[in-house]
Amino acid sequence: MAIPGYQKFMLPLLKEVSDGDIHQYRDIKESLTEKSGLSDLEKRELLSSGKQTVVDNRIAWAKTYLVKAGLIESPKRAHLQISERGLKVLKNNPAEVDTKFLMQFPEFVEFRSKNKKANDQVQEDENKEKSPHEIIESEINSLNENLIDELLESIANNSPYFFETLVVELLVKMGYGGSLKDAAEVVGKSGDEGIDGIIKEDPLGLDKIYIQAKRWEGSVSRPEIQKFVGALLGKQAKKGVFITTSTFTKGAIEYAASVDSNVVLIDGQKLAELMIEYDLGVSTQQTYVTKVIDTDFFE
Repeated sequence: MAIPGYQKFMLPLLKEVSDGDIHQYRDIKESLTEKSGLSDLEKRELLSSGKQTVVDNRIAWAKTYLVKAGLIESPKRAHLQISERGLKVLKNNPAEVDTKFLMQFPEFVEFRSKNKKANDQVQEDENKEKSPHEIIESEINSLNENLIDELLESIANNSPYFFETLVVELLVKMGYGGSLKDAAEVVGKSGDEGIDGIIKEDPLGLDKIYIQAKRWEGSVSRPEIQKFVGALLGKQAKKGVFITTSTFTKGAIEYAASVDSNVVLIDGQKLAELMIEYDLGVSTQQTYVTKVIDTDFFE
């Protein structure tokens, strides 16, 4: 049998969380895969990139769309729970839930519009006004939004030590810390669900940056940033980077901007964007080359 399209997984996924409990996403994914009726060979079928199975990819897209439509919620990373809206939808016993069905919810319309995909007619009208390059960029942005969610879920599913290693590797790829060995020696001393340490700002070590990175469930508030700034003062340091897998409260952001020390806040969204930019934890699935006429040649 053919592997169901991602839209075919939407209603079954919604039913999987219909009890109102909080479920681990990986458990839901395994359950849907088992109930799909696919053969072992079909379950193992990979995307052309070879990095993910087709069925995992399609379930992930179904989950993303249901979250964007507000039918399910993610109370914490890599966990799902049905929302009140989702319960109302199931109460009406729909024959199918697909992207057309989700267009009744304003949050989903906004999400699709932001990615230039509100519906087929809108997309067709917009494409008349846009160049092919603009259309390609829009599609890439849509893919990256889903990739960011997947990266943060993957981080949450790994150990604190893995997160320490990830941060070290990212900083080195960005040009900080000198070698990977040098960076690893000075980072990861606290071991408290994150890392603390001093790292070189440049390969020669002419300046130092104080790093604090924590996997966090809720938003990081102002007191945590105040502690970090206090640690900077204790180190007589003027530069610091606070990295979290979650978000920062408005008070935390305002406080970081008001202090004399140069404090940079990197939340989960920005962390994932940097991972994509510096090719950490991601791989290139396919490369497309577009060409334009060389006007200088003809002139």
